[in-house]
This record gives sequence, structure tokens and C-alpha cells, in this order.
Amino acid sequence: MKLEGVHRRSIERTADGAGVRIMDQRRLPWEIVWVELRSAEDAARAIREMWTRGAPLIGATAAYGLAMALARDPSDAALDAHHAMLVATRPTAINLRWAIDVIANAVGPLPPAERAEAAFARADAICDEDVALNRAIGEHGLALLRTLHARNPGRPVNILTHCNAGWLATVDYGTATAPIYLAQDEGIPVHVWVDETRPRNQGALLTAFELAGHGVPHTVIADNTGGLLMQRGQVDLVIVGTDRVTANGDVCNKIGTYLKALAAHDNGVPFYVALPYTTFDPNTPSGDAVEIEERAAEEVTLLTGPTANGIETVRVTNSNAFNPAFDITPARLVTGYVTERGVLSAIPSIAA
Repeated sequence: MKLEGVHRRSIERTADGAGVRIMDQRRLPWEIVWVELRSAEDAARAIREMWTRGAPLIGATAAYGLAMALARDPSDAALDAHHAMLVATRPTAINLRWAIDVIANAVGPLPPAERAEAAFARADAICDEDVALNRAIGEHGLALLRTLHARNPGRPVNILTHCNAGWLATVDYGTATAPIYLAQDEGIPVHVWVDETRPRNQGALLTAFELAGHGVPHTVIADNTGGLLMQRGQVDLVIVGTDRVTANGDVCNKIGTYLKALAAHDNGVPFYVALPYTTFDPNTPSGDAVEIEERAAEEVTLLTGPTANGIETVRVTNSNAFNPAFDITPARLVTGYVTERGVLSAIPSIAA
């Protein structure tokens, strides 16, 4: 995607090739700040504290983190220790474990002296593959938007999103946003209802930032507004990303996704989930078996934004808060899965 008129990926190798640069997404959209990660510990902190986020992107970040660890110590002990450390940063997102497993499996049989170079090369390949996968997801999702536009050519296609499943959550294009960007580029009129996505406001802060940069018409809405819009016929389809899809097709995504799926089902609005094959988890039978990450209560009780004195954090309640990061949308509520292999009606097809 373009950032200030220049094409950028969300994660890039440093000039010396020994580290990576990412945007500190906690500062967006108020400031664009690139930070360098130079160690596995840097990568783990960036993932855990959500400098970087989104299942595919944290997988890529973790892959580079393991490569940086091997550049310092290529021993079996270091490989195992840093693998375990990185897995523990965000346990719900399956892409993270997948990516570092790919690196570990690639370098494990090699002599220690060859491991770091091979790990960096494989991490680079993971990023390139992610871009290609997301472009393919966009092409298949674009067909859905073309069909909806053909039915009502006199008005924009109204799309509702939740959380951020865009360029900032992947290496480029995004998953749920890829069809939107391609539709905009093709001249199909689209309008996006952007859920604010409390408590971290990834929709209001990140998705809206992305869409504005690409010139996509959009409106930020409170999380509880989507149901009313669907009742009024102002949503043509819902499309979201996901952190994990289990063997039976259950979808683990940002908290609040399940409620959107229920509202869509009740109002006959198609509900699509966009994902690459790396987000499919055939080893977990259903959503009941997924570990739901519980994050700090302060994400609920505090809000951060610009004031007359700069970027400040304020408290909105003194009460206790419960902050699960994800919920489970049952497969029965999903119209289809938009993947690099096509739009699937049932997720087991992705494993074929």
C-alpha cells in the first residue's frame, strides 16, 4: 500500500540486513514512527505490547525475531529457547506459531554456522508469500463486490468491517481489505462502515487511517451500530479477518466479531471471513478448544489520544474490567471464507 504517496510494506529489512523496521502502530494515526528491531527480544516485545499486530504480520515479525536470535547464537539450545519465547507472546494467533515453526524446521537440519542466513532467507520468503496470498484473496473477494455492484449499480457497495485486517495487519494489501482496495482501483464505488473496535480502537485508528490513505470512502461507527445499519439495509456484506480458523470452520477473531455475525445472520446479510491458508488450524477441532487471550484491564479503563498538550492517556473508569481479546464465531454463521484458493463455502475445503 501507499504511505504518504510511497509504496511501503509494513515490515522491511534494515539497510544492513541484520534487523527489521516496523511502524509503531500504537502511535497511529497521530504519528508515523518507524522503529528498528534488532533482536528476538525486540520482536517479542513489539508483538506482546502490540507495536505490531495482525496474525500474518506478527508471524512475519516472529520469523525475523528467530532469525535475529540465530545470528547471535545459532545453537540448538538458543533455537529452542527463542522459539518458546516467541510462541508465548500471543498464543491465540496461529500464524505466529506457524511462521516460527517454518523457520525452525528449515534451519534445524543445518550446521549452526548456516542457520542465521537460512533463517533470514526463509523469513523474507514468508513475507513475499504473504503479499502474493493477500493479492489473491483480494482478487477472489473482488468478484463478490463486482456482483453486488451489478445488482445495484446506482449506489456504492456498503461494506462493514471489524478490527483491522488490512495492510497494517499483514505485509501488504491485507486480507479483508484487499478486495476493497482492488475494487477502489477498478472504479467500483464502495463505502466502508468501520467499526471502532474497542477496546484498542484498531478500526477507528488503523483501518480508517489505511482507507483514507487509499482514498476509500468510509465512516467510523461505534461497535454497537452495525446491527441497526443492517436492519435498515445499509450493509451489503460484512467482511472480517481472523486470527485462527479451526478444523470445523469456527472463526476466532477480535472480540465483537460474533455479535456482527449474529446481526448479519438475523438480517440476511452475507458474512465473509478473509484468510490465507496459514491462518487455518486443522489441529484444533473447534472454537471451544481455542485459548482466548485475556489482555490487561487498562486497555479498557484507559483511553489515549491527542489533546492540547500532546498525546495523553486518560482514565475512563475506576471499576474492574475484563478484557478478552477474541471471541468465537461458529461456522454456521459464516457465508463463506475468502482465501487465496477462492471463496469457500466450508473451511475443510482449504485443507484439500
